[in-house]
Amino acid sequence: MPRFPHVRRAWPVRFVIAGLAVAAMALVAAVLITLSWYGSRAIMLDMAAMMARDTGQIVAERARRLVEPGSLSLRSLSFDPVVDARQLEERLARRSILASELAGNSLISAIHIGYENGDFLLMRALDRRDIREQFQAPPQANYLVQAVTRGEDGQPHGSYLFYDARHDLVMRRPMPDYRFDPRVRPWYIGAMETVSTVTSRPYVFFSTRQVGITLSRLSHSGRAVVAVDVALEDLGEALAGLRMTPSAELALVEKNGAVIGYRDMGALLERKDGSDDFDIRMLDTLGIDALTRLWQTPAAAGGQVVSYESEGREWLGATLPFDGIDGVDMRLLTATPIDELLGELVRSRARMILISLALIVLILPLGWRVGSAVGYALEGIAAQSLRLARFNFRRRKERAASALREVEALNDVMDKVAGSMESMLEISRVLGTDPRIETMLAQVLEKFVQATRCAGGAVYLFDRERSRLSRAAAVGEHHALPDSMSADEGQAALAGARQGQGQGHRCAAFTLQGRDTQPQGLLMLIHDQDWDHSAPAFLGFADRLTGMLAVAIETRRLIEAQRLLLESVTHILADAIDAKSPYTGGHCDRVPRLAILLADRLQAEDSGPYADFHLDEGEREAFRLAAWLHDCGKVTSPEHIMDKATKLELLYNRIHEIRMRFEVLWRDAEIDCLQARMRGEDPQTAEARRDARQAQLHEDFRFVAACNIGGESLSDETVERLQAIGAQTWLRHFDDTLGLDEQEGARLAHGRPGPPALPAVERLLADQPYHLIPWDEARRPAVERDDPRNIWEFDMRLPEYHRNMGELHNLAIKRGTLTDEDRFAINDHIVQTYIMLKRLPWPPHLERVPEIAANHHERMDGGGYPRRLRGEQLGTTERIIALVDVFEALTAVDRPYKAPKTLSESLLIMASMCRSGHLDPELFQYFMRSRVWQTYAQTYMRPEQIDAVDAEALARAAQPEAST
Repeated sequence: MPRFPHVRRAWPVRFVIAGLAVAAMALVAAVLITLSWYGSRAIMLDMAAMMARDTGQIVAERARRLVEPGSLSLRSLSFDPVVDARQLEERLARRSILASELAGNSLISAIHIGYENGDFLLMRALDRRDIREQFQAPPQANYLVQAVTRGEDGQPHGSYLFYDARHDLVMRRPMPDYRFDPRVRPWYIGAMETVSTVTSRPYVFFSTRQVGITLSRLSHSGRAVVAVDVALEDLGEALAGLRMTPSAELALVEKNGAVIGYRDMGALLERKDGSDDFDIRMLDTLGIDALTRLWQTPAAAGGQVVSYESEGREWLGATLPFDGIDGVDMRLLTATPIDELLGELVRSRARMILISLALIVLILPLGWRVGSAVGYALEGIAAQSLRLARFNFRRRKERAASALREVEALNDVMDKVAGSMESMLEISRVLGTDPRIETMLAQVLEKFVQATRCAGGAVYLFDRERSRLSRAAAVGEHHALPDSMSADEGQAALAGARQGQGQGHRCAAFTLQGRDTQPQGLLMLIHDQDWDHSAPAFLGFADRLTGMLAVAIETRRLIEAQRLLLESVTHILADAIDAKSPYTGGHCDRVPRLAILLADRLQAEDSGPYADFHLDEGEREAFRLAAWLHDCGKVTSPEHIMDKATKLELLYNRIHEIRMRFEVLWRDAEIDCLQARMRGEDPQTAEARRDARQAQLHEDFRFVAACNIGGESLSDETVERLQAIGAQTWLRHFDDTLGLDEQEGARLAHGRPGPPALPAVERLLADQPYHLIPWDEARRPAVERDDPRNIWEFDMRLPEYHRNMGELHNLAIKRGTLTDEDRFAINDHIVQTYIMLKRLPWPPHLERVPEIAANHHERMDGGGYPRRLRGEQLGTTERIIALVDVFEALTAVDRPYKAPKTLSESLLIMASMCRSGHLDPELFQYFMRSRVWQTYAQTYMRPEQIDAVDAEALARAAQPEAST
């Protein structure tokens, strides 16, 4: 498509002038380039030879520095106390020294020590995946120690010990089949025969089955041999990293031509069929023609740089002596293609040619410059006009100044119009995308100043409580403007908008007024005293443009007010739940504070399993609201069940009824005694029977009262005794249907054929039919999986009855004070939490609030409620609230059914919950090691609860049983 479709086809004048100049200069350029080519080639060849010689020496020195530390490590370790240590624990105490030696030399794959009694100690770094998989290393292990010790019977005992980066033991694995005797290995035998370093021939390592060499040395005491393994594969990788160019070839060759080190060790080793034996290839059988020709060149053997042809390329090479490994006579062969070695020089020559061409092009006739200047100026104006017509208001980033006054003025006008339009569009974009009023104001003000071409400005927001204007944003030259002003000063600024500000500037003030006609603030612009800003059109343009800013400020304030209202309602609801029960007061306040503290600590991590954990502003708000609303369903929970401190408690403690029945039986014993005496029975016999009966009643009531507390687990024998006590009877002389409401009367009459005759025989403790309160089918909770009304995917077991007030049923609770019906009534709060929150119209960034809030009773193993979600279905935020909810409940001091637990007791219980699949063990381990629990304890727990805690031990104890 042509650049200017409405203009007829014609030749631009700049092309005509340029064509003549280029034709004249092309011949001169060709001659100069040809002469420079031949002269530079000779110089480049000399430089290539010099660079090859220097490169070879550098490579040799770098290779020597890679290998020599192995010999130095041997000499150092031969004097270390580890060589004289008798016990395994003494040797392991020096593990940090061995680890530092491994870390200091990447070529050393393992350090091992053979003792004169056949003991063996080896340490290797687990920095490679294949090595880790071979030894089945734990994820947190960084080092492996292989140990063989011999007991008093002389039999070897092998074991693997895994350590982390801090040299702490991670796992100890017995290895009965690991029977390694260093005294029969060639490296041990060779070192025992000399005091210098001994280098073995390449062989297959015992544990890793890698091929390599071993450097060994007799210790200073002569009772042990210290050795280091160098895998030929690692040596090859190190040599590959020393290549100066991509196609360069390096090899370590023995005097007889055997290749010890090469970048591709697979090509170097030739294994024999069916065994671990192998042959080291000779250089002439390796198939690397560049190295073979270099080895066969006599001049190269003396260390000279030689030039030769190989496979159609010209090479420079050298053969240098290499003494990095004691006792081995080796040569370092280095060969580099000349074209790669001189690649930068060739590119430099090309750049020089291009620079020469550029300079030639610049020296064009005066007519070229004038014609081009005029042509480009007109084309630039036309192109800018075309962009404006196509709704592209971006200014040209770079524009050459024109020598023609009219053209320059027109360019300036076009740029100003385009700049103003672009700034206005940017203002619209920022107003529609940035939710934060502070950053939005700063960005909008900057674009506003650009759109109006002012020198600076400031936005003041109106504070109605203090009746003042406070500066919220400022850009450019705003130093003469105050930080704040009163409402009267703002009115004065509007009235005197055209008063001078000094330095050739003036100030214009504009009211920011919202849709409700209420002033939102004040905009002040600092502008030059020029014709453009003195015209009334400027004030009108700026005044109309402020409407966008005023509406945005009003909208942002409304959004912020709604957010604060929602958060306040959330806090009020949480406070109301806490105030509902004196025993759980503060739970809905403490849990979100601890949850937010833990989430903030996780988000600050830049390494470890939570390095990627991040909550943006919307996710953080959703998490905070969910934490505050995690128990909002408790508004529906019956208070007498939430506060149930004893087993017989309803709205009151029914132990008083039971005690009154015992009082009746006491009186009956007194009456029986008196009646017996009246019948002429021996008074002492009657009184003894009475006293025995009353003593038994005292003992029975104490037993029943103790069972009512719910402090300890009840045995089957205890339940049988309760039933035996309850089988006792007493006489009721009053009608129990009087004074009842309609529902209670209906329950009492259910199952009775008619009103019983009085006096009626009643059991001392009984489970009566009227104690069973069935479910109202219209209000039966839809929590069972197969319930067609269950649209929330709940998966809970619904008790047969809504409530069971049976006295024996309650007293026989095995642990605690809650029946199954009571426990469901309490657990139902999470169902109500989910339903209540799901029915609210959450905005998109808060739509996960119901899930986060209602999932804190789910378990990692899927055994939780209300939906039996598994760990992989729970996000980190849900796991956080689940963990802190348990921690707060265990450490709380205001629960009627349990004594407050200490820190160590609570955390030990949580570790057990991690092992059993209840809580997330990884999150609990972070919780322990970050010591967030300690920060919480210092603020919310009693001093007597805060005891000593072994955080690391508890973190390890939280590992699930399957993983340990």
